[in-house]
Amino acid sequence: MARFQLVPVKVSWTVLLTLAHFTYLLVGATIFQILEREAESNNRNHFQLEKLNFLANYTCLDGPALEKFVQVILDAWENGVNPSGNSTNPSNWDFCSSFFFAGTVVTTIGYGNLSPSTVSGQVFCVFYALCGIPLNLAFLKQLGKCLTIHLGRLKKGMVSVVPHKQTVEALAVSLFFITGSLLFLVIPPLLFSYVEGWTFGEGFYFAFITLSTIGFGDYVVGTDPGKEYISLYRSLAGIWIIFALAWLALILNMGARIMEHLIGLTHPGFKNQEVEEETSSSKLEDTSKI
Repeated sequence: MARFQLVPVKVSWTVLLTLAHFTYLLVGATIFQILEREAESNNRNHFQLEKLNFLANYTCLDGPALEKFVQVILDAWENGVNPSGNSTNPSNWDFCSSFFFAGTVVTTIGYGNLSPSTVSGQVFCVFYALCGIPLNLAFLKQLGKCLTIHLGRLKKGMVSVVPHKQTVEALAVSLFFITGSLLFLVIPPLLFSYVEGWTFGEGFYFAFITLSTIGFGDYVVGTDPGKEYISLYRSLAGIWIIFALAWLALILNMGARIMEHLIGLTHPGFKNQEVEEETSSSKLEDTSKI
């Protein structure tokens, strides 16, 4: 009688991370489809119904003319012009707004609601981003080092109060996280909600989507033509983005390290494979140099 013996299969750490990454994307795509598809269909039907009602109330306007007018509105929006209001709307290219736009370029947020429309502006934007993105990364890296130093000082200051090293580390990281959350993810959304007329949830959503550099552009500060903003409002928002990015990047790096540590504790074989892959890759680099 034939006997079947299970042979342990050695799975690469890189393959496991790749599978986990794409599985996460597939799960996210499925959930977003379930949550948003019906709402999109309802919005589309509502818009079509509104167009039909508009044509019924204004018989002098036919369907093609209305479609042309809608396209004009869409073109204006793509060119950074808010269709609501009139020609007295605040400029999107005053100094404060331009400063805010420059910040979204070098941080790669790219809301998409505003972009250069002239050829010279587009060419300059390309070279400005080529130089500005590495400069911004170097600045954020240095700012992250400064935050790490302050975190280390916080740990040293708590050693005299709490003798256990692991407890001190956990308390210091928790305090660092809570303080940064208040400064960058709680208080700013409150201000944005007050100024923009958003709910706190919308303000928090805008803050996180901005700081994670996702930048959908569905919510952007300082773009409502019906409101009067202080002149430095968007510039201050740009400065908030820079410093909050460094804090969030440090928090995300800590989260990645914690995940790697937990996986290393539960599956030490994967950690050993990662070390072996790094060692082999460094050997290949040394060989290529020779």
